[in-house]
Amino acid sequence: MISGTGVGAILAAMLSADDGTGHPLFTAREAVKFITLNNSRLFRVNKLSGVLHRRKKFSGKSMDKVLKEMFRREDGTVLTLKDTCKPLLVPCFDLNSSAPFVFSRADASGSPSFNFELWKVCRATSATPSLFKPFRLSSIDGKTSCYAVDGGLVMNNPTAAAVTHVLHNKRDFPSVNGVEDLMVLSLGNGPSCGRSKVGSNGECSTSSVVDIVLDGVSETVDQMLGNAFCWNRTDYVRIQANGLGNGRMRMEEVLKERGVESLPFGGKRLLTETNGNRIESFVQRLVASGKTSLPPSPCKESAVSP
Repeated sequence: MISGTGVGAILAAMLSADDGTGHPLFTAREAVKFITLNNSRLFRVNKLSGVLHRRKKFSGKSMDKVLKEMFRREDGTVLTLKDTCKPLLVPCFDLNSSAPFVFSRADASGSPSFNFELWKVCRATSATPSLFKPFRLSSIDGKTSCYAVDGGLVMNNPTAAAVTHVLHNKRDFPSVNGVEDLMVLSLGNGPSCGRSKVGSNGECSTSSVVDIVLDGVSETVDQMLGNAFCWNRTDYVRIQANGLGNGRMRMEEVLKERGVESLPFGGKRLLTETNGNRIESFVQRLVASGKTSLPPSPCKESAVSP
């Protein structure tokens, strides 16, 4: 299955959206190219944001338009969570209930009350406060609603949620009995700005505290999963910029960096393998294991049956 928040969720949805033939609507290369070419439209600066401070930095209407184009088939069909060829899980935070809200194909296939249009799901998990307004959406039948902000605020590393979902979803994963049956690749987006969290006077600014919270949530998940897979760490790979450099890093630079791995009782160790080598090794093991060829999902079959 694939999971993500923010732009990660958009990529996850693009790679799992069904083109109508049981294949993904986008290949990985096509998805990255599409987002790169449309980045200025996805994050179009609101010209009034600097004049009227109540205005958000980016235009929600511009992002809405791109996402609608993205998740519409050539025949005009608007795709929903149920219209995916692989299990998908996307979290956001619901301001109505003050709790996380997790969108999943399993729930969408089980009831129209949990089936949402894919573009709206991606819009919901991308609604970062101060950048976009909260996004209101309803299920296909109108019975379930959510007033969403960015899922990354509470689940910026959704790997644990994805693993838990698989372990408790026997309809989609009937042969999974425990973590020993899983292979997990977790891709981070780097530590917050790579800057020191403590100022020269020894105090933390408000923005630094926010960074600590967000990085802490992500690192805690990594620590927990590292412990869960400690018996065979090759089945769990976390790719994250190691934070030893200054500022933001390009993807090529992250791939050339030596990998970092969480230790069972806290702390991290620097590996001899580069992140690129770790991904390559993981893919080879995944293909060799045959775990890429899951049996047809009963949940998906029921979703597409007349």
